[in-house]
Amino acid sequence: MNRPLVMTNADATARPAGTLALKPVSLPVRTLSSDELLAGGRELVIRHQGGEYFLRLTRNDKLILTK
Repeated sequence: MNRPLVMTNADATARPAGTLALKPVSLPVRTLSSDELLAGGRELVIRHQGGEYFLRLTRNDKLILTK
């Protein structure tokens, strides 16, 4: 008879063997204003992993990111 697999909280936070002593590296988060990103325009193309994403400023001054 097969028992259902149940994950405990300890299982969910377990790390692979040998990684317990590693401390996470936290880099400072860069902050840019939308004015800096768009440089006076209303659209920006962001290339990521071979794809292009479009950051657009709407008429209502909202930002939309599309692929």
